[in-house]
Formats: sequence, C-alpha cells, structure tokens
Amino acid sequence: MYELRTEMVRPLNLALSDTQRQELVQIRDHDPRPYMRERAAALLKIADGYSGLQVAQTGLLKPRDPDTVYTWVRRYQQHGIAGLVIRAGRGRKPTGSS
Repeated sequence: MYELRTEMVRPLNLALSDTQRQELVQIRDHDPRPYMRERAAALLKIADGYSGLQVAQTGLLKPRDPDTVYTWVRRYQQHGIAGLVIRAGRGRKPTGSS
C-alpha cells in the first residue's frame, strides 16, 4: 500500500522590530511600485501569524505560488527591503527591432 508521509514542515516565522514594521507599512501604503506594496503586505501578514500558504492563496489581491511568498520572506530576512526590489536584468528583454 501507500505510506503516508507526515514530515513536519517548518512554518514561516518573521519577527519584525517596530522600525521594520513601520517601514513595511510605509511601503505597503505609499510606495509607487505595485509589486513592492504587494510584497510588503505579504510580509506584514506573515509577521502577524498567517502562514505562507494562506497569504499566497487568499491574502493578496491575486493568488500567488506559495514558493514565491517564501522567496520574498527569505530575501527580506537576508537583505532587508533591498531584497524585495526586482533586480536589474530580470524580466523580458526588448526585441532587436527599432
């Protein structure tokens, strides 16, 4: 028969200082880049105790892959706000016809 795997997945834990929380709220509410507002909102929800899966499926304006949300958290933990900015060279490249 089939064996059920019941491995424990480590939940996301994001502890924010008052300064970090204020910075994320400011970005969520006022940043001109929509992707930064979305990422800040996701981080604030995770810091408030929501799971990455909950945030990815129903916590944002449109559903995201949970791995995307986990990546945002990891990059924020490693690099702070700078880790949330889309890096140069990402995305579709322009075509050669001008």
